[in-house]
Amino acid sequence: MRLERLNYGKIKVFLTYDDLSERGLTKEDLWRDSFKVQQLFREMIEQACDELGFQPTSSLSVEVFSLQAQGMVIIVTTKDTEHIEEEEEEDDYVDEYIEMQVTLDESTDVFFEFCTFEDVIQLANRLTPVYQVGGTLYSYENRFYLLIEHDQLVGGQMSDLVALLAEYGHPSTITKYRVHEYGKLLVEQEAIIYIANTFKP
Repeated sequence: MRLERLNYGKIKVFLTYDDLSERGLTKEDLWRDSFKVQQLFREMIEQACDELGFQPTSSLSVEVFSLQAQGMVIIVTTKDTEHIEEEEEEDDYVDEYIEMQVTLDESTDVFFEFCTFEDVIQLANRLTPVYQVGGTLYSYENRFYLLIEHDQLVGGQMSDLVALLAEYGHPSTITKYRVHEYGKLLVEQEAIIYIANTFKP
């Protein structure tokens, strides 16, 4: 489980499928309101409190994004309230009951974020001898994003491909629609092949 603070009232949690299986959960379980899922959310909140100083209120908004063959990204946001004093008086109840509004989304595409263009070049030079994967490359807010759509992938390639991608970047928690709308399209088709041919080692 990897946690990151996005701002004062918002955290991002990345769970691999191994993290889920260690807790006796599957991806499908997150779509159900079971005791194990509630335990998982409680564990995430407690870890965020310890590691990030996250202060949950009694009402949280939870967005769960299922990423194809990569894991789950969970965005937890404390809901703004006007009466902070009342909240402080009710702190005793937070441990016992947390109201969560959960939104679920699932993507079958592979969408990864990279810190530098050099990471994308290194990845392209590793991938092209092994996989014939094209992809679309974007830049957005000083990061680079690679989209590999589901129909470009052959079933058996998925887990190995994701493992290679994870060596150079990490699954994006920004949607492909946002990056397409506000980012800059760098290479529309066959991005990996184009970069590997252009920047040969």
